[in-house]
Amino acid sequence: MSGDPTQSSESDAKYRGLLEAAPDAMVVVNQSGEIVLLNVQAEKQFGYRRDELLGQKVKNIIPEGFAERLIADGTRSAAEALAQQIGTGIELLGRRKDGSQFPIEIMLSPLESAEGILVTAAIRNISVRKKSEEHSAKLENQAVSLQRTRDELELRVVERTKELAVAVQVLERSNLELKQFAYVASHDLQSPLRSISGFVQLLKLEYEGKLDEQAQDWIRRTVQSIAQMQTLIRDLLSYSRVDARSRPFEQTRFPDIVNDAMALLDSSIHDSGGQVTVGELPAIMCDRSQMVQLIQNLIGNGLTYHGDLPPHIHVSAERSGKEWIFSVRDNGIGIDSNHYEQIFEIFKRLHDQTEYPGTGIGLAVCRRVVERHGGRIWVKSDPGQGSTFYFTIPEGTEQINAQ
Repeated sequence: MSGDPTQSSESDAKYRGLLEAAPDAMVVVNQSGEIVLLNVQAEKQFGYRRDELLGQKVKNIIPEGFAERLIADGTRSAAEALAQQIGTGIELLGRRKDGSQFPIEIMLSPLESAEGILVTAAIRNISVRKKSEEHSAKLENQAVSLQRTRDELELRVVERTKELAVAVQVLERSNLELKQFAYVASHDLQSPLRSISGFVQLLKLEYEGKLDEQAQDWIRRTVQSIAQMQTLIRDLLSYSRVDARSRPFEQTRFPDIVNDAMALLDSSIHDSGGQVTVGELPAIMCDRSQMVQLIQNLIGNGLTYHGDLPPHIHVSAERSGKEWIFSVRDNGIGIDSNHYEQIFEIFKRLHDQTEYPGTGIGLAVCRRVVERHGGRIWVKSDPGQGSTFYFTIPEGTEQINAQ
């Protein structure tokens, strides 16, 4: 082949052997820009047979313009070319026989030969590296985007936290004012009620037998209304005091709590012919006075809402994980499942005053007491078959038998 530097000399054979052993595509170009030598890797990378490239312009496989640089580099001496750092890797797009392109990196080096200075181009396919770099860049962009999103979220959280803190302060102040208002209003209402009750009682005593039946009925109704109002004010005070007059928790035997509640309900138990039984109960950390109020209300409900049979209430407890589940079961009239949540709302009543007296505050107080102790309260019932109220309290010490 004309211009082939690989004559039959031993040095040319060694040089050809080095080209074939190279891991990258190797192309040797003369000063006319023609390919005078290439290795098998060049055939593979560019999709040509060797005889299709030999003698062809190098611009067929590398971008036009850079091919001219190869020629220009070839016109200089080796010293000049090296001084210009033509050996530095340059990233370009190679062009295969089918016209497709792929990223390459070219390393140039001058070669002195009998035919003049040639340029050797070591061509490396960097597709994998480029994909890796693109993937890394994509990941970096995602990381930057995620960091930006995180910063924005943190800023929103900080701003939201400040807003919530302000809202909590406003709510706490509002709740405090509401509790103070309820206490003062209830307290101030009791004074005129006592006066009215006293005057009505005097009227009843003074004019006993002197008034007609209609007047006596009016007096009786007035006395009943005053009693209902006093009960309502007392219950409202109890509701407002759950947090306002709360006490520190202390270790308390639950059987003692039940005994205190039954002592307060002694007359109601006796009048209704009711019976209260107690199972094994633990000792817990609690506000004793509030817990007595809770049990008093639940037992009191069983005594009030009974059917034809005398009321029977049973108080028991069992451990479940790290909490105690207490139950107060009665044999009363029961509750429809549609009203399970409603009955724990303040002033919510399911029956008329003439049928079952009450204020609709007792169970609302129970829920507030239980929630203050870190528990929850619910009910299960079958109409006509009785109800069971459940509430949870974080566990205390070992179980104590009821006495």
